[in-house]
Amino acid sequence: NKIIDLADAVMVARGDLGVELPIEDVPGIQKKLIRLARRMGKPVVVATQMLESMVNSPTPTRAEVSDVATAVYDGSDAVMLSEETSVGKFPIDAVSVMNRVAEKVEVDPLYRYIMDAEHPNPDPTTSDAITAAAGRVADTVSAKLIATYTTSGSTALRAARERPSVPILVLTPIKKTARRLTISWGLHCVETEDAHSMQDMVSRACDLARAEGLVKIGQRIIITAGVPFGTPGTTNVFRIAKITKTNFYK
Repeated sequence: NKIIDLADAVMVARGDLGVELPIEDVPGIQKKLIRLARRMGKPVVVATQMLESMVNSPTPTRAEVSDVATAVYDGSDAVMLSEETSVGKFPIDAVSVMNRVAEKVEVDPLYRYIMDAEHPNPDPTTSDAITAAAGRVADTVSAKLIATYTTSGSTALRAARERPSVPILVLTPIKKTARRLTISWGLHCVETEDAHSMQDMVSRACDLARAEGLVKIGQRIIITAGVPFGTPGTTNVFRIAKITKTNFYK
């Protein structure tokens, strides 16, 4: 727990774990690390020999496909290829297979059931309370997106930890933050100026959500932000907005 708390992200490198520990312990440790990382709001990547046969073969084994799917079902933020794309003969095919498997898992009703069943309890803070509520309200009002303003990235990581059923649009004025967050589950990051007012907050989120092709006119979105704007760690605003033709921000 202390190591994960100090880390920016976690990589479950099964090759290294298999060297240091009995190989039969690795699957259980993988699941434990994924759960701990999610609970603490840290991105977790599963890696090593996921589609190793595709280094020399255009198709993976069924066991490898199951391995990738299991990592996604467990709740990992990302699955990673290494030798398959660095020196393999079929790098594009390997990426395509991994992407198809991940997408198939994420539309499986069982996946949603697992994510909800293993839902971590929010911390007793305003930021966590608002972020946890966003996903539930999105389901209740059939919103298509959660838009969250963030400077440090902590609010976006809290939103990803919730594993909502809709995409998360992250709006940040800091390019470094946007790049760092792209590895996290469900986050679509856009670099933009911070909001200057409540109206600007709503209009900017609606327009950028539409510009990124994430929503259509007439659909609803959830917006979370912090006032005073631009102050890290102050998420205290929650809005439901509707996409219209006149949401233009200045």
